[in-house]
Amino acid sequence: MRCGVSRADLFASLVVFLVALPLCVGVAIASGVPAELGLVTGIVGGLVVGALPGSSLQVSGPAAGLTVLVYEAVRTYGVEALGVLVFAAGVVQVGLGMLRLGRWFRAVSAAVVQGMLSGMGLVLVAGQVYALGDAAAPADGLGKLAGLVSLPGLVDPVALSVGGATIAVLVLWPRWRRGARLVPAPLVAVGLAAAVTGVFDLSVRRVEARGLLGAVRVPEWGDFGRLTEVGVIGTVVAFALIASAESLFSAAAVDRLHRGPRTDYDRELIAQGAGNAVCGVLGALPMTAVIVRGAAGGPPSGGVQAGARTKASRMLHGGWLLLFTALLPGVLGLVPVAALAGLLVHAGCKLVPVRQARGLWAGHRGEAVVLGVTAVAIVVGNLFEGVLVGLGLAVAKTAWDVSHVHVETEDLGDAGIVVRVLGHATFLRLPKLLDALEALPHDREVRLELGGLRHVDHACAAALEGWATARGGDGGGRGGDGSGVGVVAVKGV
Repeated sequence: MRCGVSRADLFASLVVFLVALPLCVGVAIASGVPAELGLVTGIVGGLVVGALPGSSLQVSGPAAGLTVLVYEAVRTYGVEALGVLVFAAGVVQVGLGMLRLGRWFRAVSAAVVQGMLSGMGLVLVAGQVYALGDAAAPADGLGKLAGLVSLPGLVDPVALSVGGATIAVLVLWPRWRRGARLVPAPLVAVGLAAAVTGVFDLSVRRVEARGLLGAVRVPEWGDFGRLTEVGVIGTVVAFALIASAESLFSAAAVDRLHRGPRTDYDRELIAQGAGNAVCGVLGALPMTAVIVRGAAGGPPSGGVQAGARTKASRMLHGGWLLLFTALLPGVLGLVPVAALAGLLVHAGCKLVPVRQARGLWAGHRGEAVVLGVTAVAIVVGNLFEGVLVGLGLAVAKTAWDVSHVHVETEDLGDAGIVVRVLGHATFLRLPKLLDALEALPHDREVRLELGGLRHVDHACAAALEGWATARGGDGGGRGGDGSGVGVVAVKGV
């Protein structure tokens, strides 16, 4: 039996490592925590989650999508509470997976998910625009957007030039396909920014390197007492649900890119939860597995397009991150914060599904409204509230869509008028139904046929009986659904 790692997996692991390295550091800085904690999450995502069953090719690590929520949590509860929040979220994920609820995440409206990504992307971009110019950003999303008006007078032009050049490299480098296959755009962009900053000794803010041991903080027993706070519980649930949704949607996307084994959603959820539990013990950032990591400038999550064939590629990527953190921690101090901000602005823009939104508006405007309202609610409020608003609106839209009721009339001359009600008669369509019935002539005999109704709720049944009584009908008959208002003969007055 042959052992070892194939050349394809080895190459793919190096490519994913080079993509993940600047992203891990950038997400950590944007989240308001030491850069090393982002690398710790990337290491755990590779070595721990990579070894567990689930999706064989997608890679886990800190993602831009959770940056906004993590930043809010750190600002509200302090960085010392981060480990407890992430650990508890991991336990919730493991529980959901053991209860075999992973597959149910596929039932979430795609418009809500896209709206969630759009809202997170907008807030992320709005916040990182300040970091592009080494300026302090307001705390809330709405404040960030409002502050953009006065931002030009606050930015450092040198830092802004570094950040702008980083974005330009991220956009232009992939157009050189040969070069992009050899070295991913994020590494080229951040590496050039660090080199130029060092060579010309530019006066810009750089990453503060504390060392791995200085950044990791194991939660103390007393920290777990905060799990009794309502706000903390809400944050834990938000971490767990949003990280799970992103990871499982990413798994579905990665499955479409290869012909290997399909993802076991429940096992993948357990693996993600185990990884987050370990990250929590180390006081690191929460992890997800998202396709956006690949869209930020490299192969999709697991290096599928780089030739990955087995889970060895994602495990090796964690090993490369560990070696870098252990042997070359001082390199982080050379990286300008503006360059990482440019990297995250680029990644945040990719979170906004402009093309999908246009398609929804053209064919499903209701879904486009759900997407837009979810995104705006996240920007105005926060991530958790925005997702709840989006889910509520999606449910209301679905209820409205399925409650279609049609009223057909047939004039039989001296025999009167036959009115047939078809579809679903619910309280949502009750005004339309009553308007149609009340518009019927009062000097003609009306026969109301309800046999074509597939559903009649209590409100509509009561309203129909009341209308029949008012018209002088006998209210007799029984519909196919047993509502008691089947075929009603109503004589004219």
